[in-house]
Amino acid sequence: MTGDPYTKSAMWYDSLVEPFVRKLRMIGMDMFPPHDGMSVLDVGCGTGTHLGIYQKFGCKVFGIDSSPAMLDVAHAKLDEYAELCLGDASQMIFLDESFDLILAMFVLHEMPAPIRSLVINEAKRVMRKTGRFLIIDYHSGPIQFPKGWFYRIVSIFFEVLAGREHFNNYRDFMTKRGMPPLIVENEMLIDKHRIISGGTAGIYLLYKG
Repeated sequence: MTGDPYTKSAMWYDSLVEPFVRKLRMIGMDMFPPHDGMSVLDVGCGTGTHLGIYQKFGCKVFGIDSSPAMLDVAHAKLDEYAELCLGDASQMIFLDESFDLILAMFVLHEMPAPIRSLVINEAKRVMRKTGRFLIIDYHSGPIQFPKGWFYRIVSIFFEVLAGREHFNNYRDFMTKRGMPPLIVENEMLIDKHRIISGGTAGIYLLYKG
């Protein structure tokens, strides 16, 4: 992908997307509660909203994203103690076993299929032995009527809005049944998981196998 696909949308991204995802963030935090001094890495940190919540609990927060426009918003939102870097999540600069918690919220589905496993394995590398990997992403179904149908229509709207390449990666992710096969293929184990939003979203708390 050339250029930054979020150049135009970064400033209004939170206003449009946050109402649909905030509940998912809160459920994820309940599954692995934050505490003072916990080190948290957000893969695909975007505008920094997720890290901002963890920061309020005294966590040391780090983020990586490939969008300069998104990181500009994140830098303005978070204080100087947040460490944010522009980079490729499949080749992270962080040292082995650096983090207690790694986040990936609606990130893996937008990547080309070969990159997803590379990112998961990088997350495994930088996650501590006692750490966890919290993934929130689309679930392929079955979906419930009417709630699931509503959220599926909304998700397709956002994916189309993000551009053709993004939408094609989303379709590939859904065709391959989302996260469950990726979890098995990359030898991760499920600590906790929930399927919500009428069957359209999955929240997985993983640890190293």
